[in-house]
Amino acid sequence: QVQLVESGGGLVQAGGSLRLSCAASGRTFSRSNMGWFRQAPGKEREFVAHISWSGSNRDYADSVKGRFTIFRDNAKNTVYLQMNSLKPEDTAVYYCAAGTVFTRVEAAYLRWGQGTQVTVSS
Repeated sequence: QVQLVESGGGLVQAGGSLRLSCAASGRTFSRSNMGWFRQAPGKEREFVAHISWSGSNRDYADSVKGRFTIFRDNAKNTVYLQMNSLKPEDTAVYYCAAGTVFTRVEAAYLRWGQGTQVTVSS
C-alpha cells in the first residue's frame, strides 16, 4: 500500500499561485495513477486533476483547466499540483489519492492523504 502526505497549502490572494505536493511512500508508487480532489465546506469532494503512472496522460476538471497543472516526479515519489490564477472558488481542502486505474472517478482511488487547506482571498 502507498501512503500519501500533502503539503504546500496556505493562504493566497486571488490571482496568485500555489504549488501543492503529495509525498508518497510505498514500493508501488511509480506504477500508481495519482489524482487531486478537493472539498469545500458543506460540499462533497470533487475531482480536480489526475495523471497516469508514467505522466503521459493527464485530465482536468473544466473549472481548473488552463489554470492548474498536474505533474509527477517518480524519482522523488512525489506528485504536484501547480495552481495559477487562483480564485476564491478554489478554496477547499485538497486531497491527493492513488489508484490503479486512470480515471476521474473518486471511488476508484484506493489510498488518500489527509488533505491540505487552500484558502484564496479576494
